[in-house]
Amino acid sequence: MSSLIPQFVVDLWDAIPMLFQHLIIITAQILGVTIVVILTVAFTTYFERKVIGYMQGRLGPNRVGPLGLGQPFADVIKLVIKEVVIPQRSNRFLFLIAPMLSLIPALAAWAVIPLSGSFVIADINAGLLYVLALTSVGVYGVILGGWATNSKYAFLGAMRSGAQIVAYEIAMGFALVGVLMAGGSLNLGVIMQAQAGGFSSWFIIPLLPLFFVYFISGVAETNRAPFDVTEGESEIVAGFHVEYSGVAFALFFLAEYANMILVSALTAIFFLGGVASPMEGWTFLGDGSFLREPNFFWLAAKISFFLFVFFWLRATFPRFRYDQIMRLGWKIFIPVTIVWIAVEAVMAWMKVGPWSV
Repeated sequence: MSSLIPQFVVDLWDAIPMLFQHLIIITAQILGVTIVVILTVAFTTYFERKVIGYMQGRLGPNRVGPLGLGQPFADVIKLVIKEVVIPQRSNRFLFLIAPMLSLIPALAAWAVIPLSGSFVIADINAGLLYVLALTSVGVYGVILGGWATNSKYAFLGAMRSGAQIVAYEIAMGFALVGVLMAGGSLNLGVIMQAQAGGFSSWFIIPLLPLFFVYFISGVAETNRAPFDVTEGESEIVAGFHVEYSGVAFALFFLAEYANMILVSALTAIFFLGGVASPMEGWTFLGDGSFLREPNFFWLAAKISFFLFVFFWLRATFPRFRYDQIMRLGWKIFIPVTIVWIAVEAVMAWMKVGPWSV
């Protein structure tokens, strides 16, 4: 590969100080991952409409481009050319910055996500805390958007979101304590490596209740059906973003889909081994087999499965009542996680499961 690069390019690169080389490499990695995530978000909206259309006996997008694949680009063009209307009595600065506060944390969290055994933008030891902090910041965009609008309907939707996310953030945090106990590290790469060895080594087996708590809490955190009480179109006229239009409106939904992909990736890493292959221990496939090797293909397949579950839930369940959502978060999920952490302590003491080595 190096022989294909002209010598003058190599000489020019060597003349750049090491610090600037490092900055250029990191910037290129950030841009690459960000562009891929944004494109994935765009086509996730397409596949959601196709999947839900299939489940409900409809066609979904089929007009713009072959098989309707141009629909995400048509949506972008439509939203970009629309006027962003700012209510007269709103807080202009917070009104404009709220959508960015929702989207930026969803993109920044990818800095610590190991996309392969060797590629991660920031391989930090406190990666788990970093992810928790950023996923908690996203709610401020929703709350500020509802408050800055100076609309009672938008404010009601924002307050619903705040209460819901607090309830499920605690459950998610306790579920990740169980992952931390099993993985023995806050580094996402180390947690992923601790699950090497095939399906039987994945944390989903000893941490099955925490897996369900984490993923369902992730659905609630992203304000997706059946937990989409922050929008509640039949009750509060689309909720916190009722006064948003154009690009500002689009950013909120970019954030929603980016968070869906992020939750799917984190669930795959914490409980399904991330890039690890389920066939890793199948020696009859031969050494060096693609199916046995950890690679990005397996992570992408797991993320795609969880995104399909997101779509499936939306197509299947009606919106829960607000009191039902609060009861599930406070009275069921939090006690379940606390009990299972105690069970993990017993498993660690008895040297079973992830603690057997």
